[in-house]
Amino acid sequence: MSETDFFAHDTAIVETPAFIGSGTKIWHHCHVRRGASIGRDCIIGKNVYVDAEAVIGSRVKIQNNVSIYNGVTIEDDVFVGPSATFTNDLVPRAFNSDWKITPTHVRTGASIGANATIVCGNSIGEFAMVAAGSTVTHDVEANQLVAGTPARHLGWVCTCGRVISRKGERPELCLCQDCQRRGYEQ
Repeated sequence: MSETDFFAHDTAIVETPAFIGSGTKIWHHCHVRRGASIGRDCIIGKNVYVDAEAVIGSRVKIQNNVSIYNGVTIEDDVFVGPSATFTNDLVPRAFNSDWKITPTHVRTGASIGANATIVCGNSIGEFAMVAAGSTVTHDVEANQLVAGTPARHLGWVCTCGRVISRKGERPELCLCQDCQRRGYEQ
């Protein structure tokens, strides 16, 4: 069941039942499968696929060419850059009929850069930042900045997204020079 005041472009396919929150915009050539859930005020870019049972929170922005598979949960206020990739099978084989979904969780306020790959079974912490082109093979802590293949720790980011430390200190000890917050303050 969907709320009635969302927008879906004429070329988008939205199967029923799926939940689409009010104010959400679903753009060209998207496919939202039955059983998917998308919160309020989201922007779902061109050619995005949202699988059955995938969960997307409110105020999420998903750029073009992203597939959100069954087993992926994205909380509120998350940014997913263009062509980012999620997986849901740790042992992929075309002939494996009894494969199991391995869940992935993206926490509130996290950002995932363009062309990043998130291997299933991992969690991206609140307000964490995954750099473009990274491959996430392990959990990412809240406010952590990771980059590379495999993704590795590069520093800490403020809730506003600015890098607050490239040293070893924990984010709660760092003052953001832009917004004057300390580490985890919101």
